[in-house]
Amino acid sequence: MSQDDAAQVFALEALDLQASIERNLLDLSEDPSNRDLIDTLFRELHTLKGSSAMFGFTALSRFVHEFETAFETLREPGGRASADLVAVALAACDHFERLLTAPEKAGPDSEAILHRLRLSLGGGYGESSQVSFQGDVPPDLSVNAHTSAGPAQGTGQGDSPLADGWTIRLALGPQALSLGINPLGVLDDLRGLSADADIRILCDKTITLDALDPLEPPFAWEIRLPATVERAQLDDVFLFVSDDLSLDIRRAGTQAPDGVVEDQRHTEHPVPGATSPVTPLPPAAAGSDTETLRSRQQAPSSMRVETERLDELMDRVGELVIAEARLHEISADLGNGALLTIAEDIRRLTSGMRDTTMTIRMVPVGSLFGRCRRLVHDLSGQLGKPLDLVTTGGDTELDKTVIEALGDPLVHMLRNSVDHGIELPEVRRAAGKPDHGQITIAARQAGTEVEITIADDGKGLDLEKIRERAIERGLIQPTDHQSETQTRLLIFEPGFSTAPSVTELSGRGVGMDVVRTTLKALRGQIEVDSEPGHGTTIKLRLPLTLAIMDGLLVEVGTERYTIPLAAVEECVELPGELATGRGQSNFLRVRDELVPFLSLARLFDVPEPRAQWQKVVIVSSAAGRVGLLVDRIVSTNQTVIKQLSRLHEGLKNFSGATILGDGKVALILDVSNLVGHGQAIEAAARQSERAA
Repeated sequence: MSQDDAAQVFALEALDLQASIERNLLDLSEDPSNRDLIDTLFRELHTLKGSSAMFGFTALSRFVHEFETAFETLREPGGRASADLVAVALAACDHFERLLTAPEKAGPDSEAILHRLRLSLGGGYGESSQVSFQGDVPPDLSVNAHTSAGPAQGTGQGDSPLADGWTIRLALGPQALSLGINPLGVLDDLRGLSADADIRILCDKTITLDALDPLEPPFAWEIRLPATVERAQLDDVFLFVSDDLSLDIRRAGTQAPDGVVEDQRHTEHPVPGATSPVTPLPPAAAGSDTETLRSRQQAPSSMRVETERLDELMDRVGELVIAEARLHEISADLGNGALLTIAEDIRRLTSGMRDTTMTIRMVPVGSLFGRCRRLVHDLSGQLGKPLDLVTTGGDTELDKTVIEALGDPLVHMLRNSVDHGIELPEVRRAAGKPDHGQITIAARQAGTEVEITIADDGKGLDLEKIRERAIERGLIQPTDHQSETQTRLLIFEPGFSTAPSVTELSGRGVGMDVVRTTLKALRGQIEVDSEPGHGTTIKLRLPLTLAIMDGLLVEVGTERYTIPLAAVEECVELPGELATGRGQSNFLRVRDELVPFLSLARLFDVPEPRAQWQKVVIVSSAAGRVGLLVDRIVSTNQTVIKQLSRLHEGLKNFSGATILGDGKVALILDVSNLVGHGQAIEAAARQSERAA
């Protein structure tokens, strides 16, 4: 791997680390004294700083160093993160990406954020931590980090805090620089352990320029640290670089290294002035490090793959599924036993490959929750509305294509809920509600769908105001009679907004239009429910996958249709007393429950004759269940989903099409829409009963 490739990999990993830091900062804002969170954040910042320095992102490394120092102070007993510190740390988290992509332009913003950091800590924490970001010039390592005057400073004598502390002598190994070790990062880590750190350059010989090897500098460093620094902290600094350094760590004023044994790996490049080059880790630490290495080797490994390659793999698997179906059809027609056996083996392997590929593409919905959480946190402070965000079902998985497309709609719905739905604290108090508003995001799988619910406990939708604004914009006529459901859906019309003026958050009528457009492209559905004074609930129903699924092939007349197998509950035979006429819509008693059923022949206007023994396929979605009356159940198959063209967007009962093994096309039924038909039948029947 080239250095450029390694830097790109690090940049991707840094973004993952950035997301983790953001999550932990949001947790810390809710529990400012949580020591585990503070320690975790310190470790993450330390890792980001060290890794960025190793891969040449020195501006990021020095920027993170100050935040690492700030969180180091919180690790003291009684440490508590203030709201200001968390806020500036979140701003710094946003700034990390810019320092990765355009560090040369990020200097002024870096200085501004660090200034806010010092103010949040009460005006600063020492001159040694204040780094200039004008340019990308490394600090002068020959200058002592500890600059205050004092008797015998740095000599280990008198009343200096370094008198009984640590003395570390450090030199680079013969291949340290060529292997990517960055001594600046190591020295920064040591300097960050204490404001009293004293760092000096050691050089016991003069060398001509012609003889200078830039990969093997002829100097070393001596670092003095106070006794308040623990040995474990030193071990953390040298944990990943000890094999490429010559080290001598000992208590100041002693002749023997502290708790370490001599190691002759770097004797050809000894530390100037040192008598015994040694490793930084004591035997106990080395043993635990071995255990850590063994556990890492046993842990599942992973690698990053470009999204385009996954898409291409999915397309190839889809074509393979179609070819396999064709092979199985031909082998069955020929009746050749050996060929049938091979076809079955290929079907089994294809099915396994399909399942594995689909698993790779599935992503937990919870990956979106972190983004939502940060958004709610920021909007809460911006609008002065205390908010709690509750999320459930984060482990529910969706196709990565759906997850990627769902990000913006979720943002728009949350902004809408906070801005239009949640009231100000004094208004909530007057209405008998708690000051803190609550927004809930829940996800669950139901058959072939995933239902995502966004609910708030705000003031709800003002249907009369929505209707008035719709009339003003010409979306409906004053004489139009619309149900409450139809009126609520007007908020998704392009340009529609009930906001009195345009603000940074709302007023242009674009956000909810984005939601509807995206859901339409994903073959999803939207439902809105609202109760005045008690909040609004928006339900998104999305297909589990957009690529390949198991299907149940059924026949109605001479036409074949595919039903998503995951939506099928059971298949029953239609009782003779119900098989009247062309299959009028009716109810079927299944397991002591009445289930409405639809005649697909009547719905799709399929001509007679009907099969003598018709079957009812009971299907379900998040909204309920319905029976589908078909003439014959053919088989189960692997269904490669092909999108319908724009000319067929009005066919609401179909979600796509697939190619069968004989080369013919079968339409895929949209279970959610058919369940809606069934619910309409049930509602009409109940209304008739009430009228009677």
